[in-house]
Amino acid sequence: MDLPSIFKVLDADETGLTDSEVVIRLNNFGSNKLPQKPPAPIWKILVRQFSNPLIYVLAFAAGISIVIKEPTDAAFIMFVLFLNALIGGYQEWKAEQSAQALQKLLQIKATVLRNGEVTETNAETVVPGDVVWLESGNRVPADIRFLTTYGLELDESLLTGESLPVVKDKSWTGELNAPIADRLNMAYAGSIVTRGRAKGLVVSTGKSTAVGLLALDMMAGTGGQPPLIVRMKRFTRVIAVAVLVSAFAIGTLSVSFGRYDLTEMLLFVVALAVSAIPEGLPVAMTVALAIATTKMARRGVIVRRLAAVEGLGSCTYIATDKTGTLTRNELTVKEVSLPTGDVFEVSGAGFVPEGQVLFDKNPIDRSSHPELELIARASVLCNESDLHHRDGGWSWRGDTVDIALLSFGRKLTYSRENLLDLYPQINQIPFEPEHQFSASYHRFDGDSVKVFVKGAPEKVLEMCELNEGKDKINYLNNAEEMAERGYRILALAEGNIKGELDHSMVPPVPSSLSLLGFVGMIDPLRSEVPEAIKNCQEAGVTVSMVTGDHRITAFSIARDLGLASGIAQVVTGDELIGKSTEDMRNIVAQTKVFARVAPHQKLQIVQSAREIGHFVAVTGDGVNDAPALRAANIGVAMGKGGADVAREASELVISDDNFATIVAGIEEGRVAYDNIRKVIYLLISTGAAELVLVTLSVIAGLPLPLLPVQILWLNLVTNGIQDVALAFEPGEEDILKKKPRSPRERIFNKLMVERILVGALTMGFVGFGFFYFMIQNGWSEHSARNALLLLMVLFENIHIGNCRSETKSALVLSPLRSPILLIGALTAFLIHVGAMYLPFGQKILQTEPVQLNTWILLIALALTIFITMEIHKRLWALRNKSVK
Repeated sequence: MDLPSIFKVLDADETGLTDSEVVIRLNNFGSNKLPQKPPAPIWKILVRQFSNPLIYVLAFAAGISIVIKEPTDAAFIMFVLFLNALIGGYQEWKAEQSAQALQKLLQIKATVLRNGEVTETNAETVVPGDVVWLESGNRVPADIRFLTTYGLELDESLLTGESLPVVKDKSWTGELNAPIADRLNMAYAGSIVTRGRAKGLVVSTGKSTAVGLLALDMMAGTGGQPPLIVRMKRFTRVIAVAVLVSAFAIGTLSVSFGRYDLTEMLLFVVALAVSAIPEGLPVAMTVALAIATTKMARRGVIVRRLAAVEGLGSCTYIATDKTGTLTRNELTVKEVSLPTGDVFEVSGAGFVPEGQVLFDKNPIDRSSHPELELIARASVLCNESDLHHRDGGWSWRGDTVDIALLSFGRKLTYSRENLLDLYPQINQIPFEPEHQFSASYHRFDGDSVKVFVKGAPEKVLEMCELNEGKDKINYLNNAEEMAERGYRILALAEGNIKGELDHSMVPPVPSSLSLLGFVGMIDPLRSEVPEAIKNCQEAGVTVSMVTGDHRITAFSIARDLGLASGIAQVVTGDELIGKSTEDMRNIVAQTKVFARVAPHQKLQIVQSAREIGHFVAVTGDGVNDAPALRAANIGVAMGKGGADVAREASELVISDDNFATIVAGIEEGRVAYDNIRKVIYLLISTGAAELVLVTLSVIAGLPLPLLPVQILWLNLVTNGIQDVALAFEPGEEDILKKKPRSPRERIFNKLMVERILVGALTMGFVGFGFFYFMIQNGWSEHSARNALLLLMVLFENIHIGNCRSETKSALVLSPLRSPILLIGALTAFLIHVGAMYLPFGQKILQTEPVQLNTWILLIALALTIFITMEIHKRLWALRNKSVK
């Protein structure tokens, strides 16, 4: 749409608005703020803790206990439900508070033309029809159509993923549906002016901006569930079915044998339900996740949803942005090529001028290379940015290319301030898209004037005195070869100006220049990223780079990361247009590098990865990443330099913007999941043992071997202390060397089922045999239950050692490696011993002390679970070895 039509639609003109018009438009269009979901209140977070189906099963068991007038049993169950809600609610609320996004993108000032005067106002009051002034360093407050531009360049990386500034042109015209990155006559909210100045007309504000529409898409979308939630739903269904089947079976058996009345029958059913349901599991799971949350926070990962802790550990595919995630988003001069053929390497990364200039891998002194001094001097003088050392740190302002050149100059001890004192600037030609160069004129040695030029190689070479044949072709080939290696190339030249020149004169277009050479710049990788990528690959996690940057640039980064060996392995957004769902799946399965992709294409990539069976994590820092973050199983946003919309879309936030921290997240996620499996195994195997014990007693016509309150004591107190302590178990040393579990893997895989059956049958049959022996030899029911209860406690104390690893022998795991678990096991044992000797425990649990010979017998019987599980681990290892 042309400008006259836009002015007509907005009922505005170049003279701006009046205050009264602004008030009316604020009422019509609303404040210039991004849409944002309000944080959940604490009461909603607490209520959310009761949405786990396992909680419903436990509540049902509590209800049965009330019906049969067993309030103690019901109280125990309800206590653990509320304790779980409090722990989980507090941890989730705390994480939410830590990660609450602050609306930084639009909490800025704007320079507007109102009432005929240029004034500064809060960006939230900007409305469509406002005329806005922009200059270097400003953040664009709204979507703007340019009226005038003067050497304008914008950093749109938060929106498009493009790391290099985009040159804007008010006169550009193109297709209405052109990609945002190609709309040169527009500026979009959240972008940053890196060079030049402009005046523009506000066309969209708040939720109507490009940023706002992405935010709305993110808020309206529904993301994939964290894998823990998926697995726990499956697990809960298994438990619910097991409880119902067991209750029905025991009722049938009891009626068949005719040994029990209705009350006794209900008592048996409650005992079975309580033994089958792992009451301590919600608390233990919550504690395990909370522990992982704390560990991840210490390592730079803020968890916004508690159940997402183990999500990274479950993921098999990470789709990561390039700019600001893999790279530093700070252009750096890495190579200098002189006309003499000498090539210099520049060390260091980022804007901070830490590094050296190397020749043949050796540091050089600038005085030994006069030609290098000349190109460094030109880099600093032909420059419009600032780089200063203040208060013990470095600060900068301006265009990233200019800052990179200033940093290069500093590495050779050149500062812009000092050079300007020696060679005052008397005129300049700012960079303009049609010029493809900039020039700076300086006074030298009294009356002489020198001009320094930088720009596109082909343009600068036209201004130089060269052999039009061989020299020019050679230099262009040199520049092209550098570009093919991923560098952004600038040529620099200098020359003398004849005649007078001052600030009031229009400077002449430079000519007859001497070529000083080429500089090659890159947006450098974060130093820790290659190792992090390697660790991900060793952990069996596919890493895919998805960027809005150009193909050559993307390939250069991917090659250094080991993600691609040839440029043909880089797929661009244009190649994805019109692809079918099946084609997209095949491309995603075979490709690790995507370049020049639009936000909706990044979303398609994530969806395709999920469709082919991956659990997908998406990392990113820009607004353009938000929809994909939301659609992923686990969204991981950059918290330090990222957009608030991206953080809002994520489950995890990397506070230090360090991709390597993701590896720490993967490790802690795997540890959390492994510990949850260990807790489940401990609770289910001991609960199943109680189930076997009770069922065999019914079949044999024996009295109830354990009262419901005694089973609750085992499940919630003695075992409850141990399973919480087990959640603190450190990760196994080879945890990052293992391949990720299949996204379709159930908690009850083959190994888990075998271990549960072996453990449960061992404890159940040994316990039943001992109970049968006691009853047949004249022990009272009271004494027999007391001894059996102690045996089950000892089983739990010993079995906790078996649970520390699914495949490694308990003998190779030092108890000192996990002091919390050691203390927990001793505490659980001592609490039960105290209950045997203290009146309160004797009254509630019907316990009593036992003699020394009974202790010896019980310890010997309890050791059977250790022997049995060690045999199973050995057999499992032999079977898997033979399969391989």
